Amino acid sequence: MKDFLQKLGKSLMMPISIIAAAGIFLGLGSVLQNPDIVGETFVSFTVVQNIIGFIRALAGALFGNLPILFAVSIAIGMARKEKPTAAFSAVIGFILFHITLNYILALNGITAETTSVDYLVGTGLSQLEATQLASQYETVLGIFTLRMNVFGGILAGALVAALHNRYYNIELPMAISFFGGKRFIPIITTVVTPVLGLIMYYVWPFLGMAIESTGHVIANSGAIGTFIFGFLERLLVPTGLHHILNQLVRFTPIGGVTMIDGEQVVGALNIFNTALAQDILDFDLMATATRFLAQGKVPFMVFGLPAATFAMIKTARSGEQKRVKGLLFAAALASFTTGITEPIEFSFIFVSPILFVFHAFMAGLSFMLMDLFNVVIGNVQGGVIDLGVFGVLQGIETRWYFAVLVGIGYAFAYYYVFKTVILKKNVQTPGREKLDEGHDVVIHDDGHLGETIVKALGGVDNIEEIENCFTRLRLVVKDANIADEQALKNTGAAGVVKIDDTHLQVIYGPQVEGIAQKVKGVAGNEEK
Repeated sequence: MKDFLQKLGKSLMMPISIIAAAGIFLGLGSVLQNPDIVGETFVSFTVVQNIIGFIRALAGALFGNLPILFAVSIAIGMARKEKPTAAFSAVIGFILFHITLNYILALNGITAETTSVDYLVGTGLSQLEATQLASQYETVLGIFTLRMNVFGGILAGALVAALHNRYYNIELPMAISFFGGKRFIPIITTVVTPVLGLIMYYVWPFLGMAIESTGHVIANSGAIGTFIFGFLERLLVPTGLHHILNQLVRFTPIGGVTMIDGEQVVGALNIFNTALAQDILDFDLMATATRFLAQGKVPFMVFGLPAATFAMIKTARSGEQKRVKGLLFAAALASFTTGITEPIEFSFIFVSPILFVFHAFMAGLSFMLMDLFNVVIGNVQGGVIDLGVFGVLQGIETRWYFAVLVGIGYAFAYYYVFKTVILKKNVQTPGREKLDEGHDVVIHDDGHLGETIVKALGGVDNIEEIENCFTRLRLVVKDANIADEQALKNTGAAGVVKIDDTHLQVIYGPQVEGIAQKVKGVAGNEEK
């Protein structure tokens, strides 16, 4: 189960990268089409505005097709080998899943026509009752189906991945051997996916109701609900499972359900981006949606953690400060600009539980304060880019200045607490580690970083799977105990997390994608 959840969390991040980028374009487009910000003259330039409108349409198309993006992402991320086949099969599985639901609905007389608000009102239902009933259904890739949002994509992708890992190397009898191996995956997907569709036809109404009820509980908890979310989101960082918690609020009823332009929109991020795409921005609606988005991250990502790195630099041994400054400055810049915090967090969360709990508490408090101040800063990262694009450039209605004011206070708090705890508890943050006599602190790599990492992991024969998310090299090995953690840290890793005897995570920060490719490029690792 732990292995499954780790891979699931990593897989969920693939569509988030394009969504984050699309969100920035959507935000800039909103600014450039707002006459109160850029002036009536600029808005009157038809050619320019048509180009901006086209860009917003492209971004909107990505958000409108999230379910199938998640299906493909889950299949790729959780497939052990032959990932292109898994992606191809995921598209087939996703389509057949919704075709099955569409067919069963039609057999029961439920179609797009019979669930339209006008038709339902004509049968005697009130406008509210008709709208609530109609919102239970949607059209996906032109297929009328149950409204499952990204959950349907995740289900279809997970099923395909399970079938793929079970059968991608199957050998069939000689007469039909052509259909064996990876060719068998689309076939078995075609056979099994309709069964999942049939099951979900009966299960989803209850499951959807349970998820929506959970969303109501969190929504009715007010600021306490946002505090709990922010606290848990940081507390789960060492396991990587915070990605799953984030996706629950971003794309399911737990993050909110509302009607925009006559259409039901589910999930905090979906609500924010849909509202952002409207000609007139509803800041009250966006404030509710952004409770779980970037606004809660800005104070500690843009201000708090960079101040913590300054405290760690100041408390490092005099002979180590130059090295630590080079290491932590890059980490602080990543947190400040993009909201990628793990290179900083992994420098203290395993050596000081006090600092870890303090950081998680401050994260929860940040989310709660931004909610209480009705700040409206969306998107997912939380760095200064999001603050600028979705806060400052959208105008004072976003109340972005509260994030800055709170952030300044966070900078002082983080610096004082970190410096005090590190000195009083003798915390071994970077530059304060107990080093073995004569042991080199830094490896001067000669261009063979991949080979160096593989050797530190116990060699090619010890490595079974190699993956990565935004900041971590995620590894499945035969024996995690033989990995040389110090050698891995000497390659530039911010930390090494041993999940269990067969799972390791090495924290490299934003550059991990290139590092993963170098590790996979070592002979013997090509298919891992």
